[in-house]
Amino acid sequence: MIPILESLFAHCVELGASDVHLSVDEPPRFRVQGQLAPRPEFAPFDARTVDEIAMELGLYTLPLGCPDGTELVRKTLVRDGAIDGAVTAPDGQRYRFNLFRQQDRTSVALRRLDAVFRSLPELGLPPRIADFCRERDGLVIVTGPTGSGKSTTLATLIDGINATRECFIVTIEDPIEFEHASRRALVNQRQVGRDARSFNDALVEAMRQDPDVILVGEIRDVETVRTALRAAETGHLVFTTLHAGDCPGAVERIISVFPADEQNSVRRQLAMVLRGIVAQHLMVSVDGSRRHAVAEVLVNTTGVANLIATGRTAQIASAIETGGNVGMRSLEESLAELLFAGAISERDAFLLTRNPETLQRRLYGDDGE
Repeated sequence: MIPILESLFAHCVELGASDVHLSVDEPPRFRVQGQLAPRPEFAPFDARTVDEIAMELGLYTLPLGCPDGTELVRKTLVRDGAIDGAVTAPDGQRYRFNLFRQQDRTSVALRRLDAVFRSLPELGLPPRIADFCRERDGLVIVTGPTGSGKSTTLATLIDGINATRECFIVTIEDPIEFEHASRRALVNQRQVGRDARSFNDALVEAMRQDPDVILVGEIRDVETVRTALRAAETGHLVFTTLHAGDCPGAVERIISVFPADEQNSVRRQLAMVLRGIVAQHLMVSVDGSRRHAVAEVLVNTTGVANLIATGRTAQIASAIETGGNVGMRSLEESLAELLFAGAISERDAFLLTRNPETLQRRLYGDDGE
């Protein structure tokens, strides 16, 4: 690994940064507790330096021993405009990266991944989520905006299964972010673009490999969603992520990728196979020193399944609010808990909530005082 890249990785760990951004004629910028800023110890990088770093990283997306690797990376970057991958630094720290072109120049975005698997309480997430790991089939979705910790949550759930169940786990990712060594479970990890052509192809192939648990890094298109639903329906426990702000939004996102004439049947299928949804966000603490997880949890009870099947997703929020006895948790409950602990600001909480009246009642009671 080239020295400049090792230096960037070392500074990232030293600063506790979550991300590093490299652009031509700019110094490296490190994101610490959500704030992105340059570091005085680095001068601006010229085009040659950024390109050298990008080519070095790009080699990690190719099969071992690939001839003319640097030239292939360069051609792929020019052709596609961007390359995703992951790399392990000399100290064992793992990073996800995206190489991309902008105005005929190369830029690099690096994200530092957790070095160890943390428990759900350590992540600030409700322990009820671990119950999804004990399901034998069905679909579990983790949703939220980019950078909300979805991949970390899924890694924790897969690690929990790996430690407790004798089964076969297949992960399909782009790129592989967290590496799982087989423990009680046998774990195989496939990277899209290197080990498989696409998410859907890998998922179809996985169903022929006798898996018990399948992790699909992201369901991005109608065919992958269709195959994931079929896998969940045929005896596999499927974990995946998508981008939606809350649990009802995740349900609608799944349905909306299908043509209108299929949506009613897909609603019924989703109502049958869904086991739960976790919608999460990360919020900066009052003092700016850390970020706190805020999670909404949907458990697919008979009542919720009926709402999904009949297209009444607008009523799911009320079901979550009143479903605490079966492990459901609303976004407002999670926000109120952090507010009572003095962990986040009231302003930030009301900016995030989609139901300010409910949050107001949780904080101040029905009289609003």
